Amino acid sequence: MQPGRQECKNTTLALSSGYLFSFVPMLYKKHLTKEQALQKLKHYCGYQERCHSEVQQKLYDLGVWKTDHDEIMATLIEENYLNEERFAIAFAGGKWRMKHWGRVKIKYELKGKKVSEYCIKKALQQIDEEDYRAVLKKLADEKYAALKSDQYLVRKKKTMDYLLNKGFEPELVREVLEKG
Repeated sequence: MQPGRQECKNTTLALSSGYLFSFVPMLYKKHLTKEQALQKLKHYCGYQERCHSEVQQKLYDLGVWKTDHDEIMATLIEENYLNEERFAIAFAGGKWRMKHWGRVKIKYELKGKKVSEYCIKKALQQIDEEDYRAVLKKLADEKYAALKSDQYLVRKKKTMDYLLNKGFEPELVREVLEKG
C-alpha cells in the first residue's frame, strides 16, 4: 500500500433480480503534506496572478487538510506569491485591453472571485478615462455599422444592448449613442 492512501476492499452486492454485482470503490484522495502543497501552490501562483479564492479552491482540489489551509495561505502571502491587489489590477487590465470589457463587467467578475472592494476600486482606477471613452465610441460605431440592414431604432437598441453586455455604464452608452 502507498503512503498517504487508505486500502479499499472489493464489494459484492446481490441484487433482487438474482445477479451479483461486484465493484471496487474509488481510492480515497491522496493528501499532500504541507511542504508538497506549498511547492505546488508556489508554482501555481508563479505561473500567473491568482486570487485568494482560486488558491483556496486549489487547496481543496489537491486534498490538503483543512487545518493546514490558513498556514499555507499565510506563507504564500508573506513570500509575495499571492497578492489580491496585484491580481485585481492584472485581471482588470487584461480584460480591458484584450476583450474590451467595461467597468461594470470587470467589477462583477472580480466580486465573483471574492476580491475586496478596495482592490476592485484600485484596479478600476488603472483604466484611463480617455481610452475608455475612445474604445466605447469605436465599439459603438463598429456595431452600428455592422447592423446596416436594420431600421434606425432597431440598430440603436441592438448597439446599446451589445455595449451593455460588454459591461459599459448605461449613462455612458446613452451619451455615446446620442452623439453618434
